[in-house]
Amino acid sequence: MRIDGDTAVETGHADVGVLLDEPDWRSIAASADGAHHDVEALDYATLVPNPEKVICVGLNYLDHIAETGRERPSHPTLFPKFARSLTGAYDDIPLPRDDESTSTDWEAELGVVIGASVRRASRSEAAAAIAGWTVVNDLSVRDFQRHTTQFMPGKAWEGSTPVGPHLVVAGATEAADADRTPEFPISCLVDDVVMQDSNTRELCFGPIDLIEYASTFVTLVPGDLLVTGTPGGVGMARDPQVFLRRGQTLTTRVDGVGECRNRLV
Repeated sequence: MRIDGDTAVETGHADVGVLLDEPDWRSIAASADGAHHDVEALDYATLVPNPEKVICVGLNYLDHIAETGRERPSHPTLFPKFARSLTGAYDDIPLPRDDESTSTDWEAELGVVIGASVRRASRSEAAAAIAGWTVVNDLSVRDFQRHTTQFMPGKAWEGSTPVGPHLVVAGATEAADADRTPEFPISCLVDDVVMQDSNTRELCFGPIDLIEYASTFVTLVPGDLLVTGTPGGVGMARDPQVFLRRGQTLTTRVDGVGECRNRLV
């Protein structure tokens, strides 16, 4: 669907990923005139329900690197998620059972959705492959993350990663053409208490850098999701540490892009 103010217009595609497979998806979306719906009545699935790839980035904000005591990385730290890890922007998020873990943490992130196939992309090709932005929270089960040096098990719990509510294309082309990292205020709140408050200008590796690097070893295709990393303020870096509990509400905000609001269950 295309969002026009308070109205959602069907484009005739099953989901955003299917739309992005169309070479001229921008003009198709702009000219679509299917059934109209009240935005307030919508029930949002995760933005891209069946991405071929979800590539996430760790240690990519200067303030987060500082709070962890790590060195600034020379290359992006990448790890995968699976489609089953993703959930809707307003869906409930199931925490692990207490006998599995009680250390689930928040990680507000800017998501980048790929809109064109690229392999070994030049910077201009990487920029052109950006379809737009979305909001993500990379909830992390910290003890599972630390079971080994490979921390993917703590990052890929089923239904743990809200994505959405929208794909925001406004400004994406301009930022890409200027070959610069977009500057969005980004924040995370737990029960309306601000836990993270930063800006995407703190990114070490911006969206174009990440696409250029990832496409060196794998083809990125329309509908792939790139999750660009979290700023400082995570629960594990606090003294004492703070983690999420059932009944709390997690709000993830990227100003100019949108907001996810999820209850922990």
